[in-house]
Amino acid sequence: MSRNEDDGTPPSLEGGGAALPGADPASRDSERSLIEDVEALIEDGKTYLEAEIAYQKTRAAYVGDKARSAFILGAVAAVFGCLALMGLTVGLIIALTPLLTAWGASALVVGLLLVGTVIAGRAASERWNRLMSAIEGTGGHKP
Repeated sequence: MSRNEDDGTPPSLEGGGAALPGADPASRDSERSLIEDVEALIEDGKTYLEAEIAYQKTRAAYVGDKARSAFILGAVAAVFGCLALMGLTVGLIIALTPLLTAWGASALVVGLLLVGTVIAGRAASERWNRLMSAIEGTGGHKP
């Protein structure tokens, strides 16, 4: 450790160096007050809030765009599915015509489709009723 040539004190304790914590509280109070700290905190909070709002707007726009494209693709898939089922129905009627005549094949295919519709409709109705009873809190939970 080198000593100051004039008075023999170490250089770290001289007044020209960096201030030590707690060395002179009066000079620190004059530099910064509590009100200035609160104002700086409020300003930082406003900046953070503006940034968060901008982020959430961007996020909502992104989600909206992706949801719209997912909905469009889902609708296209549903249309293709319906077309495939119509093709299957027509194909079944054509394939069964030599065995049952045209009217018999049509009646059989339409009858099977109606049976499937009734089964699916009842299952949907049961699930809807369970959902409504769960929301209303009336119990009646059946697995």
